Amino acid sequence: MSASALNLLPAPDGVYDEMFDSGQQPRAHYRRYDNWLREMSADQMAAKRAEADLIFRRIGITFSVYGEEGGTERLIPSDVVPRIIAADEWERLERGLVQRVTAINRFLADIYHDREILKAGLIPEEQILANDQYSSAMVGVKVPRDIYAHIVGVDIVRHSDGGYYVLEDNLRVPSGVSYMMSNRKMMMRLFPDLFRRYQVRPVEHYPALLLQTLRAATEVDSPTVVLLTPGRFNSAYFEHAFLAQQMGVELVEGQDLFVKDECVYMRTTDGPKQVDVVYRRLDDNFLDPLAFRPDSMLGVPGLMSAYRQGNVVICNAVGTGVADDKSIYPYVPEMIRFYLGEEPILNNVPTWQCRRPDELAHVAANLEKLVVKEVHGAGGYGMLVGPTSSKQEVADFRTRLLANPGNYIAQPTLALSACPTFVEEGVAPRHIDLRPFVLVGRETRIVPGGLTRVALRRGSLVVNSSQGGGTKDTWVVDESGAGQSSPAP
Repeated sequence: MSASALNLLPAPDGVYDEMFDSGQQPRAHYRRYDNWLREMSADQMAAKRAEADLIFRRIGITFSVYGEEGGTERLIPSDVVPRIIAADEWERLERGLVQRVTAINRFLADIYHDREILKAGLIPEEQILANDQYSSAMVGVKVPRDIYAHIVGVDIVRHSDGGYYVLEDNLRVPSGVSYMMSNRKMMMRLFPDLFRRYQVRPVEHYPALLLQTLRAATEVDSPTVVLLTPGRFNSAYFEHAFLAQQMGVELVEGQDLFVKDECVYMRTTDGPKQVDVVYRRLDDNFLDPLAFRPDSMLGVPGLMSAYRQGNVVICNAVGTGVADDKSIYPYVPEMIRFYLGEEPILNNVPTWQCRRPDELAHVAANLEKLVVKEVHGAGGYGMLVGPTSSKQEVADFRTRLLANPGNYIAQPTLALSACPTFVEEGVAPRHIDLRPFVLVGRETRIVPGGLTRVALRRGSLVVNSSQGGGTKDTWVVDESGAGQSSPAP
């Protein structure tokens, strides 16, 4: 089959195309890939995609969809066309991420101790202290080096102006890094010739960096680290098992741990072994039935007592969720200015807080144009994408919004950038976002790239795997991004 049989479709007007410029010429860092792709046929690409699916199925790279009948396990789709980021663009993103996460950690330390930002009137006090994610159990608790968020996933989008914007911060139990690593391994296996054409910065060392970060969370020499999972029915269980295996630490459930004399121990065949660091992959409410939900069977009774005494470190710290609440997100630029005395490198998306009557009135009158999200929502659930919703869906959502406005924020419908994706009609543009993973220990480190999520349905802006999205390998390459639209200041 000739190379022309593989259709390459451009992004529609008004959408930033990651691969092609406005003249339909490949951007500098995509030129080698464009030359390679034009030598491929549709049959060759289809065969590679089938092989990728087979690899993922054999490894067991799945996720769970709650509430579905007929089995909850689903294979996460992985596209065979990479998302490529030029080194100079990545370096700006990296600086912005380090700045943002540093300020958020300063904010978390502040609100559980001196509350200077509240005294300064930059954030309404009730928006913090009455927040469902604010943990009164953490007030006055000293955590090592004031690091509350050790592992952060920041969702970033590129708008039609070519600039990168932060869509949200994930600080409780950010997931997806196993897909990032599995995508890379799969792409290196399927396309070794491409990796000879490009110098792609590695991501394979993420587990080693994560383990260093977890060990650095305590002052104990040679600490024992465990990964605490809710169990195999959790949607991200594959990732929990994967990371534990890659780091060489024990994967444990609540029943595998116990507290004695305000220290945490792990049951082993050789007897109890003290645990120094718990990398938890379950929410605060389930960590300790004596401190939070008494009906939780997933946590460890007495864990919070040991934690408050400084005898164990929990990563991420309890109470970090207040900083990834979507109603707190609009204040992050002010946090950067307040704590660091700097201007934000990465911009937020403009956001209306529906808890404010004037902003609620604007949102309610313009629902069909906006994206509206629950402040604690995740996975693409509980949200409205106005331009793609029916009149009835908009009307029903308006009723829910007006009944509980404090539960929602709204944002303009961004024209998310599009990246070529191998789909039924050929290589066609699909909307994407990016989740880099930031590790905060004695220093802040980020593996180059992250998880690119892609909305596989034509025209869809929802990239979540639970809503029909897939993933892509993300390449940071040393070629310059010169000639592209510069990121927003």
